[in-house]
Amino acid sequence: MAAASEEDPVVDNEAEEDLSNSDICTKYREAGKIANLALEGVVSQVAVGASIVSLCKFGDEVITRSVASIFRSKKVDKGVAFPTCISVNECVCHNSPIESEGDQHPPLQEGDVVKIDLGVHVDGFIAVVGHTVTVGVAPSPEAPIGDELGNLMHAGHVCSEVATKLIRPGNTNQQVTQAWAKVAENFKVNLVQGTLSHQMKRYVIDGNKVIILKEELENKVDDFTFELNEVYAVDIAVSTGDGKPRESELRTTVFKRAVDKNYRLKMRASRYLFNEVNSKFPTLPFTLRAFEDEKQARMGVVECQKHELVTPYPVLYEREGDKIVHFKFTLLLLPSGTVRITGMPFEAGHFTTENAPEEEIQQIMALSSKTKKNKKKKKKKAAGEAAGEAASEE
Repeated sequence: MAAASEEDPVVDNEAEEDLSNSDICTKYREAGKIANLALEGVVSQVAVGASIVSLCKFGDEVITRSVASIFRSKKVDKGVAFPTCISVNECVCHNSPIESEGDQHPPLQEGDVVKIDLGVHVDGFIAVVGHTVTVGVAPSPEAPIGDELGNLMHAGHVCSEVATKLIRPGNTNQQVTQAWAKVAENFKVNLVQGTLSHQMKRYVIDGNKVIILKEELENKVDDFTFELNEVYAVDIAVSTGDGKPRESELRTTVFKRAVDKNYRLKMRASRYLFNEVNSKFPTLPFTLRAFEDEKQARMGVVECQKHELVTPYPVLYEREGDKIVHFKFTLLLLPSGTVRITGMPFEAGHFTTENAPEEEIQQIMALSSKTKKNKKKKKKKAAGEAAGEAASEE
């Protein structure tokens, strides 16, 4: 991503950068379409023997090619907002290996549970998406996936539906977190600690308004109320394990520039990386795979990280044998209602479980995502009352 220039100024008025502006709404939707396209493309490539590095590169390439075909008549910055990550089985997230370390990641095998995560931006307006698939298994109503994985998929789906219905103006983040806790209890699974859903703004993928997936004494966030014209990245991870991920020994390859930090770097490789980051990725996450000189980038990021110039997205794991499913999607809080612009459809008949959501959760899922329109009714009522008064005067 390029920094803003005089030819493409960043608008200072925040009100002009929200969904009340139809042009901005269009950019979010276009980013969402491309995110879905990239996700579907990666899913189509998931097969026995597939390389994780190749899948990550493919996802980023689909995004780069697709954004090049939109807004061509205007100078609009667009591209990858979050690099494609492929996390397998007990790996929870942020696995986006570089080419030179591809041999540390074995090819996909039949039965592997694969979590795909990526993001797109158009003019800084971001859409993210994540989905979970199984290698070499094509579930259907005739041959559904059951046992632990089927139960996990249903739990993740219900959490997604609950979020879509509860994230609306006037509700609070606590309502969402509390509902998620009930879903986890109903399906006898654990929500993954540290998983956060953020409000997104222009060039901001992790805004200050946060919905925590699993609240505990050591993990709390400030309460807030959802407002009209906001955008949220909803992140859900459900596990058969204890839900307490640990950092792995695998090298972190996804980072984000810490815009409030500066330091005079000593190493040439560090200066190379930092200059490239400031030029191409000044605010959004990036992968070391995106640099022409991967070796220099790998060396340079060490000093940058040491002096907190970049924030790492570490590769997280649960215990060997644990299963984790991941769903991520983007919500727009529009006057007409909450709209989900990213995500793949969930085929409930393709997965089986002996568990079910409690009545309160079912009632939430049955809610409409659309906002009721009362203005016309009020106008008609007022007109009727006025007519009645006029008639009585006569």
